[in-house]
Amino acid sequence: MKKISRLLLIALTWCAAAAGAQPLSFGLIGDMPYSDWERKNLPLLIDEMDGENLAFVTHNGDIKSGSSVCSDAVFEDVLSVFQASKTSLVYVPGDNEWTDCHRRSNGRYDPEERLDKLRTLFFQGEHALGQRPLRLTRQSKDPAFARYRENVRWEAGGALFVGLNLPGSDNNYAGATPHRGPVPEFLQRSAANRAWLAQAFSEAREKKLAGLMVVMQADPQFDEANAGRPTPGYRDFLTQLRQETQAFEGQVVLVHGDTHWHQINQPMLDPATRQAVKNFTRVETFGYPFFGWIKGTVDVADPRVFRFEARPWRANKPP
Repeated sequence: MKKISRLLLIALTWCAAAAGAQPLSFGLIGDMPYSDWERKNLPLLIDEMDGENLAFVTHNGDIKSGSSVCSDAVFEDVLSVFQASKTSLVYVPGDNEWTDCHRRSNGRYDPEERLDKLRTLFFQGEHALGQRPLRLTRQSKDPAFARYRENVRWEAGGALFVGLNLPGSDNNYAGATPHRGPVPEFLQRSAANRAWLAQAFSEAREKKLAGLMVVMQADPQFDEANAGRPTPGYRDFLTQLRQETQAFEGQVVLVHGDTHWHQINQPMLDPATRQAVKNFTRVETFGYPFFGWIKGTVDVADPRVFRFEARPWRANKPP
C-alpha cells in the first residue's frame, strides 16, 4: 500500500510539473568537424538546426580530428562557427582539442595549456555560445572549483541538463606520458566532476524534475565492454552515475560521442540483477565519417520524458 501511495505521489507531482512545462526540442552534435568537407558543411548543418526552432544545441566535444594541429587558429575558426549559430549552443571539450594535443601531428602542445586556452575562448561569460541568450550556471562560481568554467548546467522543459569535461583517451588518467598511476590533473578534475554531478542530481530531486541529461565527450565503456570492468579513467564516474540514477525517480540520459557510432540504448546494468537500469538511456551522436545531428525532445507529460530522432546529413558521404 505504501508503495502504491508513493507511486501515486510521484505521478501527481509529474502531472503538476507537466502542466507548467511545455515540450521543447533541442539538437545534439559532436565529433565534428574532422575534415575540410565537414568544416565546409558544418555551417549548413547548423543552419538546418536553426530552422527547427530548437531551444538549444549541444556539441559534445572533438572540434577537430585527432591527427590535426591544436592551434589557436583552429580553435578560433570553430568558435566563429559556433557563435554564428542563431540557436544557443553549449559546448563541452573533447580529447582531440586538449588531452591528445601532445602528439607530434597535433603540434606537441602541452594538454593542460590547451585546456586553459579553450576555457579562455569558449567558456567566458555566463551564457552559452550562439546568438540566442541561454544563461548557464557554471561550476566556477564555487571558489573550490574556480577553474572549471566548462562544467555547466541549465534547466529547460522540466528537465536539468548538465555539461561535464570528461573526454576520451581514458579521461586523461595517465596524462601525456602513460604510467601506472593517475596524474594530478585527472584527480583534481575528477573531484570537480563528482561534486558537479552530485549537485545536479540533488537539484533535480529537490525540484522534482522529471529528467536529467548529462552531456560529455567520452564513451565511458559500459558493461558491454571489458567484461564489465571499465578502465580507470571512467570507473568512478560510472559507479556514481549508476548510483545517482538508481536513486532518482525520473529519467536519466547520457549523451556522448568519442567512438563515432550513433546508438540509442540502455547499457547500464544493475550489479545485483545484471538487468538494465530502466530509467537510464545512452545516446551517442554521429561522428566521422558519419555526419548529422540528433533532434531531442523533452516532454514531461510523456512517461519516457525524452525522445530522439536521428537526422543524418543528406547522402552522408563526403565527395
